[in-house]
Amino acid sequence: MPELPEVETMKRDLSSMMVGRCFTGVTLHWPRAVQTPSPEEFCNRLQGLCIKEIDRRGKYLIFRLANGEALVLHFRMSGSLLLDSRNASDPYTRNTFHVDNGAGLYFRDPRKLGLIWLVPDENTVVGKLGPEPLDPAFTAADLGEWSKRYSAPIKAVLCDQRFLAGIGNMYADEALFAASLHPLRATNSLSADEVDRLYRAIRRVLEEAIGNYGASINDYSRPNGEPGTAQSMFKAAHRVGKPCPVCGTIIERIPIRQRGAYFCPNCQRNS
Repeated sequence: MPELPEVETMKRDLSSMMVGRCFTGVTLHWPRAVQTPSPEEFCNRLQGLCIKEIDRRGKYLIFRLANGEALVLHFRMSGSLLLDSRNASDPYTRNTFHVDNGAGLYFRDPRKLGLIWLVPDENTVVGKLGPEPLDPAFTAADLGEWSKRYSAPIKAVLCDQRFLAGIGNMYADEALFAASLHPLRATNSLSADEVDRLYRAIRRVLEEAIGNYGASINDYSRPNGEPGTAQSMFKAAHRVGKPCPVCGTIIERIPIRQRGAYFCPNCQRNS
């Protein structure tokens, strides 16, 4: 958290309000979030730079600046970017970006895991990510070709950002449920039909979550402070001990490579 739908929501919400605005300063309450350049240089260089465009790559939010540089943010487990001025005094606000209209962009991050870069080329940060699952150019055939390269459990592979950019625990669970695939299935064992089901499930799950402004399970909220509602549509993720909405079997959770996977043992049989 946040995953692709949450970061896409931030991008869309902020674009209408922040594009064309300029940074007037930065207050670093948690300087260790800044990866490059040094915190002091970061503050000096960002001041006065204007926002040309806001974009997303995987789980990364990218502010493309008028001077050609990019401000890149990764929210890791608990980060969010808020416009609500009440966050100025929130103890979990780690860094504040001051803007020329008097607003503040508050990087709220209870676990202090979020990361920030100011770089001449955004690809130095996001260049190794896999394809975007919602890119029109990414096809089921592409997914099938990529799948042949991996023997690891499909849940683990879906969360590997080198495989697909932007999918994490929640939406991997939801996509596998929608495709009726067990999370422990070896990725390279999927048939062409199963790959096609998974491709369509990934796109549908992500698009529906974006339409519901992402999922607010713990710390995420939209820039205006409102929660996302995608979690109300979840059929497997975070529903351990609850009945499957399709067959009534109790949803289980198993560990897979230091992650948890939620699934229905009846609808998602390991065969």
